Amino acid sequence: MHIVIVGNGIAGITCARFVRKMSDHKITVISSETDYFYARTALMYIYMGDLTYENTKPYEDWFWEKNRINLVRAFVRDVDANGKYVWLDNDKKIHYDKLVLATGSKSNKLGWPGQDLHGVQGFYSLQDLQLMEQTTKEINRAVIVGGGLIGIELAEMLHSRDIPITMIVREEVYWGNVFPQEEGEMVADKIREHGIALRLQTEITEILGDENKRARAVKTTDGDEVPCQWIGLAVGVHPDLYLAEKAGVETQKGIMIDRHFQTSQPDIYAAGDCAQFRDPLPGRPPVEQVWYTGRIQGETLAHNLVDDPVEYNPGVWFNSAKFLDIEYQVYGTITNTPKEGVKSLLTQDKERDKLIRIDYDEETGQVIGFDLLGVRYRHHVCDKWLKEGAHIREVLQNIKAANFDPEFRNSYEHDLVRQFNEQNPGQEIELKPKRKLWQKIFG
Repeated sequence: MHIVIVGNGIAGITCARFVRKMSDHKITVISSETDYFYARTALMYIYMGDLTYENTKPYEDWFWEKNRINLVRAFVRDVDANGKYVWLDNDKKIHYDKLVLATGSKSNKLGWPGQDLHGVQGFYSLQDLQLMEQTTKEINRAVIVGGGLIGIELAEMLHSRDIPITMIVREEVYWGNVFPQEEGEMVADKIREHGIALRLQTEITEILGDENKRARAVKTTDGDEVPCQWIGLAVGVHPDLYLAEKAGVETQKGIMIDRHFQTSQPDIYAAGDCAQFRDPLPGRPPVEQVWYTGRIQGETLAHNLVDDPVEYNPGVWFNSAKFLDIEYQVYGTITNTPKEGVKSLLTQDKERDKLIRIDYDEETGQVIGFDLLGVRYRHHVCDKWLKEGAHIREVLQNIKAANFDPEFRNSYEHDLVRQFNEQNPGQEIELKPKRKLWQKIFG
């Protein structure tokens, strides 16, 4: 059997690796982006001079031939779902028995006048990085449109080269579709502390160009004109549906799949950023565009391709990032606005460099999520509590077991306990000594 995978990102490559572990099937991976798989999340560090492209490749170049994974550098321009062929841009065709679409995402453009001018771009691929290297040389000022993770990455990259930046974000708080207000305000303060101009509740209406069709400024809804020679678009990404539509596969926002990654066409599957679950798991989005979920999807899909049916089960939601010098972690469910029946315990230090939020169900006491800025908790501890539906009393009494940072101060934990005791009179608790926690939790 010949398995053809279009896309060499984390989902496609993980799928190829696990198919090889479990079978002797012929495997071909096709990509027009790069010859070899690389860590997309490390692109920013190439620009900042901390890594080279070679440093971002998890596997040596000989790995693929040794493991009989055939790599093809080409653009797939068409799919014949009836004849089971993919057509390449060099007019060659490759027959498949099973086809995997792992085509990833594309940066959003929202139809602004001037959005196709030179110096206006998104940031997703290695080609985007190479374009950014060319177009940010000798510029005097940059504008980033949008926030979130891509926006802060672009800001940190440009800031590392001392390029003045204005960030234009339409939300009332930074990353307001994800962050509760306190987290959004804390990150916004940190952005400004680094000398980056952050303008909230503002949108651009037009990108202005010069006589050479290069961006020279943006106009905003405030009526201002902000001079710049480079504009980074960080208003999200959308699944790349080009091949799915060519193959006659059903699409909505993404390529529609079941929990075995099967599309509407026989023997065509999809995974990663481009895929959309028909029946999402409870509390999960239908399109999951996170590195670790792409890896789990690729591994699960591999089982289904070798006739070992396995349903997608990614476990507890987790994400992590870095906002300049503040590390961010989220475990479980944290909503950006207060939810009925959910209580929050929240503590911040006076310097607003550290924040801890623990949400729990008011009726049952079950902990449902952790939000952390500038503080690290142990993944396996939080994951265990959330999987087992631990009660908030148990979590707080044993919270020191989650501490990862050696410099972490007990005062934060005592503040969480104090808040719980105030919220729940008559049910007061006390912290337990740390040395006894590990014996209780891990034996």
